[in-house]
Amino acid sequence: MRLLEYESKEILQRYGIRVPESQLVSSVRDVTLPLPLVLKAQVPCGGRKKAGLVTEAESRSELEQKIPQLLSMEIQGYRARKLLVEEKIDIQREFFLGITYDSVVKRAMVIFSLHGGIDVEDAVDTDPLGIHKGYFSVREGLYPYRAREIISSSGLSGRLLVGLGSTLSLLSKIFLDLDAVLVEVNPLVLTKSGDLMALDCHIDLDDDALYRHKGMAQKALDQDRYAGGRRRTAFETRAAEIDESDHRGVAGRVIEFEGTLGLLIGGGGASLTAFDAILHYGGRPANYCEIGGNPSVKKLADLTRHILSKPGVEKLAVIMNVVSNTRVDMVARGVIKGVLEAGRVPADTIVVFRVPGAWEEEGKKILAKYGIPFSGRTVSIDEAARLAVEKSV
Repeated sequence: MRLLEYESKEILQRYGIRVPESQLVSSVRDVTLPLPLVLKAQVPCGGRKKAGLVTEAESRSELEQKIPQLLSMEIQGYRARKLLVEEKIDIQREFFLGITYDSVVKRAMVIFSLHGGIDVEDAVDTDPLGIHKGYFSVREGLYPYRAREIISSSGLSGRLLVGLGSTLSLLSKIFLDLDAVLVEVNPLVLTKSGDLMALDCHIDLDDDALYRHKGMAQKALDQDRYAGGRRRTAFETRAAEIDESDHRGVAGRVIEFEGTLGLLIGGGGASLTAFDAILHYGGRPANYCEIGGNPSVKKLADLTRHILSKPGVEKLAVIMNVVSNTRVDMVARGVIKGVLEAGRVPADTIVVFRVPGAWEEEGKKILAKYGIPFSGRTVSIDEAARLAVEKSV
């Protein structure tokens, strides 16, 4: 989930990081801050300034012209419902601070650049020595002294080093406290009065951890934060509610399609593999869906029943990669329970069940009781998709 700029800055302020004085507005009448002002369209994507969605207003007449204009403009299919109106800051110097997770080394990674702003990507080519990286454990966090060590490798020292180190340490707390996958401040500026201030901020949260942050989960369901983009259908919204009803595992990350073959698929990228294979063999999926992480029987049953409630869906394919953190027997129990609750006959509804792995023998016994053949690891995902399409025609 990507937060809008004003939502990210509210978080920065709670952690003691300075941001410009601002207002969230939807019309000229809402603006009470003194001019000059910076106007920023609130949309969930980057590249706003280059696209003209961040601009300045020096007078009231410019406000009256530019605010309606910004609210009507689109970028990547998005259109702002609100603008962030900020005081204009006198900038002495710009920096870049970012924290993300490096899945290769299994640690959080810090990126610091002596160059910030809209052309920060160019710094990789123009001044590669000005970009500095460091790592920290997500269990221990980033202590202020370690943050200063990372930044000091750039040659900075004194009061500026201490200030940047403190800001970076605070960003690491945000990263860990909110289960973020990215926290980026660009630019973090040194003002002409000598203060450090975040002029823009980008925070992405881990969708799988939203159950721990109820306020953020509610924002994720709010489709009125901005206009445009692909909107969740009622079918997808209900699936998301099922997923959020129980923190155990993933079962409800769904995208709706117009087909008739219901899908429960997943396992380390296998969901995309299975979906593509079904399309390759001429199948018409009713949905894309990811399951994994050992969701509860009830969660699987609710999702199965929900998928089968879609008009025209008569058949269901269950295809996963070899599982180790998901129990085959629990998937079997949940899916069969959902089919029965939908008033269907499991053997007539489930066209393929390909979930090899942990507790496989127990899963086979459950499936056999209801007359459902089990496809183990000797049946490839591709072959399971072919069988699913063949049996659903």
